[in-house]
Amino acid sequence: MPTDIKVYRNTSFKDNRGYYWTTWKKGIFKKIKFNHDKFSTSKKNVLRGLHCDFKSWKLVTCVYGKIFLVVVDMRKNKRSYLKYKSFKLSIEKPTLILIPPYYANGHLCLSNKCVFHYKWCYKGKYIDSKKQKSYRWNDPKIKIKWPIKKPILSKRDKTSKFL
Repeated sequence: MPTDIKVYRNTSFKDNRGYYWTTWKKGIFKKIKFNHDKFSTSKKNVLRGLHCDFKSWKLVTCVYGKIFLVVVDMRKNKRSYLKYKSFKLSIEKPTLILIPPYYANGHLCLSNKCVFHYKWCYKGKYIDSKKQKSYRWNDPKIKIKWPIKKPILSKRDKTSKFL
C-alpha cells in the first residue's frame, strides 16, 4: 500500500442547519504552499480519472454528496508501484486526502450529485489536462475494485492507454 498518502479528519459541527468544517488552515502544511483551487461537479456514476502529474501536490475532499476516491502510486522505482488505496468521502464525515506528486487519482460519484474540491500546490505553471498523464480507470495491471462496471466517462478517460 502507498504510505505517502496522508488522511486528515478535521472536527466538524452539524446541527439542523447543516455542516460546518475546516478544509485548510495556514500552518497545517508547513512545506506545502497551496496556490490553486478547483472544484468538479458530477452526477451519479460519473468516473473522473485516473490522472497524474509529477510535480503537483493535491489536497482533495468531497464538499457535497458521496465519492469513491482512488489514489495509485505511479513511481516505477518503488515497491508500491501500481498499488492503490481507496476512500469513501462524504460531507457526513469530512476527510481530506493529501496526494503527493507521482500519484494518479480518480473519483466516482456515488450520490445523485457530488462536488469534489482540489487544492493544488506546484512550482511554475499549472499542469493542465493536456499535459497530465492519464491511465485507464480499469487497467488490468492496477486491478482497482471500483463499485461500478459501466461508469460515465469523458472521451479522455475512455481513450486513455493501458499500462
